Amino acid sequence: MPLWLRFAVFFGVLAVLLVGASFYVHRRAAGALGLERRGRWILGLVLGGGILAAALGRVGGRGLPADLAEAVAVFGSTVLLAVVISVALLLLVDVARATAALVRRLRRGRAEAEALEVREAADGLTRRAFLSQSATGAALVIGTGTSTYGALFGRHDYRIDEVAVSIPGLPRTLDGFTIVQLSDIHFGTFVGEPELHTAVELVREAKPDLVVLTGDLLDHDAAYAPMLGRLVRRLEPLARHGVVAVPGNHDYYAGVDVVLHTLADAGATALRNQGRVIGDRAGAFALLGVDDVWATRNGFGTGPDLSRALSMVPRDLPRILLCHNPVFFPEAAAEVQLQLSGHTHGGQVNVAVRLADHVLPYGYVAGRYDRDGAVLYVNRGFGTAGPPARIGAPPEVTKLVLTAA
Repeated sequence: MPLWLRFAVFFGVLAVLLVGASFYVHRRAAGALGLERRGRWILGLVLGGGILAAALGRVGGRGLPADLAEAVAVFGSTVLLAVVISVALLLLVDVARATAALVRRLRRGRAEAEALEVREAADGLTRRAFLSQSATGAALVIGTGTSTYGALFGRHDYRIDEVAVSIPGLPRTLDGFTIVQLSDIHFGTFVGEPELHTAVELVREAKPDLVVLTGDLLDHDAAYAPMLGRLVRRLEPLARHGVVAVPGNHDYYAGVDVVLHTLADAGATALRNQGRVIGDRAGAFALLGVDDVWATRNGFGTGPDLSRALSMVPRDLPRILLCHNPVFFPEAAAEVQLQLSGHTHGGQVNVAVRLADHVLPYGYVAGRYDRDGAVLYVNRGFGTAGPPARIGAPPEVTKLVLTAA
């Protein structure tokens, strides 16, 4: 199936689900809050406006001033994320209520339970009904509050996470070598000049010897490529070994040739199934970069070719691999000492539990993983994809300090 058709099917199904979820939330909220006709209309306009605003911000936002396009898209996406979280919580309320009703029937018998429900209904708002409405109201408040926090604050809660990694064979002269990793910046509607400035200042604070960008540098629109160029030009002087990047799946959606040209023109080195030596005769390691794992599936390029990258560097050097998608780690672990990846955003929206742990292949979501003597580090990413919100997965700049084993 062509990529454009897969996207059309995906977003079509998503739109149907979101509309259905919005109707469900509208019905439950109107009942729990006791809304009259006017209140129901206002709530309906908010929910419907959220869907339209999210679509306008994503599709038609380029025709609006940048600040207005972002505000429209953030409003719409925040409403829809609130709907999704609320639906998940409301389903839990429904399951709990159905389970309690079933237990009552089993304990008292069906006829007695039904008779009790009729008597209680005749007495007006029962204790169980009150608890049910309170739980429904709480689910709606939590969904709305969590979504709003994630959009207004969570996506800007930037962190520098420092990680020490022991590299077997690393020369003593490179002990303490610092790699600063930025991943999943997603320059676009929700990531612009303010975020660019913040990224530069955080990298400056981390004092890198080398800066690596592990993919998804643009969101989906090549029009934001000049912003990527400005970022690289500002990062280049901060690291004595410069900036090295690999592409991610979103870079292909935006136009990988534009991304690669922008990187090269700004002074960065792009490694797509290639390798280079970092250091000199006094001490060095091999830095490898492979193509995005999804490139072939999406009809682009050949995908990762680690053998080709390895052929470009001396075999006796310790090896560090840049690969956007962490699912490549099982294949690479026997050949490298460290793999740096992104892609997952750390789950991005984690309410109570991190579902990505149970959904993503191998469970590589965020942080450090060890396999066959090699280390994988998964960066949570700097920007957002989908809803412009982060909950329980703050945006990250990683400071990796290499130590000689």
